[in-house]
Amino acid sequence: MSRPRFVAIVGPTATGKTALALEVAEAVGGEIVSADARQIYRRLDIGTAKPTVAERARVPHHCLDLAEPVERFDVGRFRAAATQAIDRLTRAGRPIVIAGGTGLYVRVLLRGLCATGVPNERLRDALTRAAEREPAELRRWLERLDSPAALRIHPNDRVRTVRALEVALSSGRRLSDQQSEHAFKESPYEALVLALAVPPATLAHRIEARVHSMVAAGWLDEVAALATDVPADAPGWQTLGYRELRGHLAGECTLDEALASTVSATRRLAKRQRTWFRAEPGLRWVDPVLDRGSVVAQARAFLVANQPDAG
Repeated sequence: MSRPRFVAIVGPTATGKTALALEVAEAVGGEIVSADARQIYRRLDIGTAKPTVAERARVPHHCLDLAEPVERFDVGRFRAAATQAIDRLTRAGRPIVIAGGTGLYVRVLLRGLCATGVPNERLRDALTRAAEREPAELRRWLERLDSPAALRIHPNDRVRTVRALEVALSSGRRLSDQQSEHAFKESPYEALVLALAVPPATLAHRIEARVHSMVAAGWLDEVAALATDVPADAPGWQTLGYRELRGHLAGECTLDEALASTVSATRRLAKRQRTWFRAEPGLRWVDPVLDRGSVVAQARAFLVANQPDAG
């Protein structure tokens, strides 16, 4: 029996994944499964560039709005939700397009998830608080306990730093060792993975323009509404731009300062995403403008022409 298949459109933030995924899905009569770690949060819409109501009316989307901003949401929970969606769509004969820039989410769909034991919520809470107070000390702790993980995890990535420490302290085994043994060797799906390549200078301009367009679309009002009932330590506030704009609304900085900080942080994120995807095997890098027609044709051939009932 053949494995389920999908086309995945991935790449750094602001490269146009949503628009291209919509075009591909409409061309093949398919549906979209999101692979974005921020779009899983309800009420975080504008600042996460979540597909709009109109876009979702054009093409059904899955794996959006799965959690409240106060909830922790890990890769295992994403994989379970995405797998259910993919299985359901496969049974219904609907072509599937994965769209998103969270590299780990894409990886666990393509090559499986390394099981690291039952989460230790109490320890994670303590480590998260420590990361807020003394991030440098927590980083040094990780370097002592799991130096390979420390080399791989960005110094500013507190979520993965905390997770690596949690695994090491709870299980007595380094996360890097467990991942090395697993090696992401599973292959549950047949996938055509298209990564969007936009020149860095062009992408930097696109990021700045998008941040300002989000503010024009009402992002400040969205943040203000969240601030009324979402605690400052909630996971949702770790989303780029939300903490910065909350600081502006609290009088801690000007709007220009908050936006400049958001743009800089988003550019750094895009660079990390580019580095991640360039290290992943089997991706086809395409220009979302110059190669657009070719991308749609490739996707159609992969999703439709190879179906048993096609033609």
